[in-house]
Amino acid sequence: MKRFLALCSLFMVCSLSVAQSSRGLPDFTELAEKQGAAVVNISSTQVTRNTSVMPFPFDENDPAFEFFKRFIPRHPGGVVPREFENKSLGSGFVISADGYILTNAHVIDGADEVTVRLTDKREFKARIIGADKRTDVALIRIEATGLPVVKLADPAQLKVGEWVVAIGSPFGFDNSVTAGIVSAKGRSLPQENYVPFIQTDVAINPGNSGGPLFNMRGEVVGINSQIYSRSGGYMGVSFAIPIDVAMDIQQQLRASGKVSRGRLGVVIQEVSKELADSLGLAKAMGAVINAVEKGGPAEKAGLEPGDVILKFDGKSLANSADLPRLVGATRPGTRSVVQIWRKGAVRDVGVTVGEVFEDKSAATPRPSRNAKPAEQAANRLGLVVSELTAEQKRDLKIASGLLIEEVRAGGGRSDLRPGDIILAVISKGATTEVKTVDQLNKLLAQFDKGGNVTLLVRRGEMQTFVTIKGLNGGN
Repeated sequence: MKRFLALCSLFMVCSLSVAQSSRGLPDFTELAEKQGAAVVNISSTQVTRNTSVMPFPFDENDPAFEFFKRFIPRHPGGVVPREFENKSLGSGFVISADGYILTNAHVIDGADEVTVRLTDKREFKARIIGADKRTDVALIRIEATGLPVVKLADPAQLKVGEWVVAIGSPFGFDNSVTAGIVSAKGRSLPQENYVPFIQTDVAINPGNSGGPLFNMRGEVVGINSQIYSRSGGYMGVSFAIPIDVAMDIQQQLRASGKVSRGRLGVVIQEVSKELADSLGLAKAMGAVINAVEKGGPAEKAGLEPGDVILKFDGKSLANSADLPRLVGATRPGTRSVVQIWRKGAVRDVGVTVGEVFEDKSAATPRPSRNAKPAEQAANRLGLVVSELTAEQKRDLKIASGLLIEEVRAGGGRSDLRPGDIILAVISKGATTEVKTVDQLNKLLAQFDKGGNVTLLVRRGEMQTFVTIKGLNGGN
């Protein structure tokens, strides 16, 4: 009897272990079976035409000339037109039964022909409705009806650590299924200002681009867009565009073929702990304004360099990357409220959002360095500075500032460089413009030894706040 009870107990433990194991390792078979049919393979072809000079291989005096000229076509000037086809593979998914498909903009970029292959092996030539390179979202359409359609999720409900599944065509292998978890949300990537990426450890490789990322309920939470890799292949870090961002983009593409984005006309940077202390903020948050575009929406609203934007339309900014997303998602012409921190106080400012223009490159004249005696002393920051000439101020369109001639011992602790212009010193929320070397030295003398000082600096066209940690003892 005791042996029987012991066996029963062992059986219950094993059953419990199996149940716990099954809960810990989810089964993706039903999801793959039900949702796979809405995922498509996309191949794009770009034709480039080139001409190359191809000399006739025989001279007219050669005995073989008469024979070969009959079989080798000769082109005027020896120029032979040649065509090259560049092909790329990607994935996509059907969002409406009448043939609308979402994918990545880079999958169909520059394509002369786009082919969509369904899981039932049918192939269609697709029409590009529109593409938005800033978010890497594209909308295409095929002439078909009754297509299987994906279900969409609310990415705001997605949790870090949650299981997610990708279906796509890595290296051309149709409907490959890979799984992982959500590693992080709201990721900012270099040169990607408008997308709060979902980071996962789902295996994503070339060909997965444009494919869907599913939650365990079989709903699309994002579009697989890119990976972080040092080898060119998957290394455990993948990024997806949240589906709500993608759907907003596709609605605009479907309506007008292009995307309109809001613009404030400011240059911003992250608020560090040291900068927050200098500005009198209780904690590091928001986006500090470095420069304001002349005649832009921010200037018209009265925003100034040194203001810290804390909220946009009631939404708090945890960091500076939140601002471009919030403003970009706002329709041009909308009247919005910006909450700022200025001189130790919070205030609300109304601003009419403008529209993002195409990127323009314009050069601002750089000051020429003045000849200074080699024995000139460096200040407490380890910098040798000089006052701007009237000509330099006119060229730079600024009223005052000090030119950094040389960065000596101690100055290397910061990102300051020769040619930078110090515009102002920030302390306890107050911004003081600097006009003379003597004035700057007196301002620096007020800081304790080992303390931090924050400067507003002009570099080329840009303005930025630079904090130098640990001041020297004296001038």
